[in-house]
Amino acid sequence: MAEAAAKKKKSGNRITRFFKEVKSEMKKVVWPTKKQVIKNTLIVIAVVLLIGIVIWALDFGFGLGIDKLVGK
Repeated sequence: MAEAAAKKKKSGNRITRFFKEVKSEMKKVVWPTKKQVIKNTLIVIAVVLLIGIVIWALDFGFGLGIDKLVGK
């Protein structure tokens, strides 16, 4: 019985230590400013749109090529 209580206490200490270490590591994180987040978000949106347009153009071009090849 005492052995089970010791294991449970040891397990509880590990969980507590884990969360203390998480809190300690989170203090070391350098969070971006609101301006940086907005700038990076706009860059991501622009790149996604650009890549989407390129993929659409390639798809459209290859579709026309296939239509000419098949003879539609």
